[in-house]
Amino acid sequence: MQCPKCRKVTLLEGSLTDKLAVQYCQECKGTWIPAREYEAWQARQTHNRVVSQVPSTTLNVDFVQSPFDTKAALCPECQRYLARAKVNLKTPFYVERCPQCRGIWCDKGEWSILEQLGLHTTIEQLFTNEWQTKVRERQNWEKERKATVEKLGHELAAEVFALAELLASHPNGDFGVAYLVRRVSTNVPPNNASNSSHSW
Repeated sequence: MQCPKCRKVTLLEGSLTDKLAVQYCQECKGTWIPAREYEAWQARQTHNRVVSQVPSTTLNVDFVQSPFDTKAALCPECQRYLARAKVNLKTPFYVERCPQCRGIWCDKGEWSILEQLGLHTTIEQLFTNEWQTKVRERQNWEKERKATVEKLGHELAAEVFALAELLASHPNGDFGVAYLVRRVSTNVPPNNASNSSHSW
């Protein structure tokens, strides 16, 4: 089989974690994981579980993206274009998988990061609509937090985030949110109404 990224380099036999048989490229250091080998390896794992939490883009992971990561690739087994699933860290990267034979391609260093994140035993979940929706939601949430810090400053933003967590977990939190919306939108001091007097 030829390397999906280098195209003319023949893949060599090797192994990854716990005797997972793979083929690897001496040139780009990428790894092809045949579906049959991966699924047999999965069956041997004692902690083969789905990870529900999408990693944060602020997570401090020591990783240098492969220059081949953004290059389109063909499956070395059935010659179909590999589908891509984004792992959205501070330095994001794409894991690739064949939609037909289900083989997996990891560029240099990507398998190690998947291990650190606990995603290596259930890579197929990265390609589901549910996971990719979570990735987009996480991106939007982190952009919103960043914008809040930029507008309010770190100190006030931290108080806002803490209050949001308290209100979200309180059974009547929506009342607190409604109060804050009224207060901020009208900009009226809270004791004006009680201290006001009328002249007759």
